[in-house]
Amino acid sequence: MTSNTLNFNNQQALESQEESTNLPFTLGDLKAAIPAECFQPSVVKSMFFFCRDVAVIALLYAIAYRLDSWYFFPIFWIMQGTMFWALFVVGHDCGHQSFSKYKWLNDFMGHVCHSPILVPYHGWRISHRTHHKNTGSLENDESWYPSSESEYNKADFLTMLGRHYAFLLAYPFYLFVRSPGKTGSHFSPKSPLFKPSEKWDVITSTICWSAMVALLGFLTYQWGFVWLLKYYLMPYIVFVIWLDLVTYLHHTEPEIPWYRGDEWTFLKGAVSTIDRDYGFINHIHHDIGTHVAHHIFLNMPHYNLKKATAAIKPIMGEYFFESKQPIWKSLLRSAKECQFVPDTGKKVYYTYK
Repeated sequence: MTSNTLNFNNQQALESQEESTNLPFTLGDLKAAIPAECFQPSVVKSMFFFCRDVAVIALLYAIAYRLDSWYFFPIFWIMQGTMFWALFVVGHDCGHQSFSKYKWLNDFMGHVCHSPILVPYHGWRISHRTHHKNTGSLENDESWYPSSESEYNKADFLTMLGRHYAFLLAYPFYLFVRSPGKTGSHFSPKSPLFKPSEKWDVITSTICWSAMVALLGFLTYQWGFVWLLKYYLMPYIVFVIWLDLVTYLHHTEPEIPWYRGDEWTFLKGAVSTIDRDYGFINHIHHDIGTHVAHHIFLNMPHYNLKKATAAIKPIMGEYFFESKQPIWKSLLRSAKECQFVPDTGKKVYYTYK
């Protein structure tokens, strides 16, 4: 069975829906504009990017071990953490079943990519599916959804810390306790995140995650906490910052609308994200900044997103959001201006005090 029948995004079902929308284009219009080959994953290409990332990670470890210099380690942490993030993006394709046409290979490679960087593959995959199926919905979105003004005004210290001040370190906490106002661990099959039929998927990924933790514990016992700090913990923190930075910026922008109730549709939500330019890092992290096309066509491999984007931009016109602003400026602007949305209204935008 191929990913065409098993793909969790159920793209064909979405295309068949007659959405009530005021957008001047349909999902079918956008798909028709994209070359058919963009939707076809290539095992050779996917494995190339995986092997390239692993080779760079191995090389960086070899250099760091060889030099063993505190002058080099800060550089190593930034570079290796960035490569951890690149490896996550390859696993992200696996989660979308766009690494290959074979579900067993996608899930196997997803564990290979995600377990070493302490991501429970299936637990993440399933909650990420919820995010993609409900992007832009104030009630049902899973990731980086805004607070209402009244929620913002009564938020406690920890909620404010996680949402507005230390949000670039939020991901590990999200895995264990989810987002404010929602409950459920990514490690427990009894979590409300999961269906009963997904029990063994969740258990499998939790076992893989636990095995990696146990390995790190053993190596720390053998070589000490300083070894863990130098070779794993600091690159992991950089990886978490990258993950939170990119996902935050793709869904947190003053010009992007959010929807309540029956005003929301899949296509409205899918186009309510933004492409970002990360400069020279674009290719290193597999052009993950091409985010609009990814949200519209969830099962498209990352290496075809730029071609697809070029095809749909003329059709989408003003509904295609992109920013060429330096990332640090975008981050400061969003952190300042994207605090909450109004308590009322079916189509709302971020605002601030």
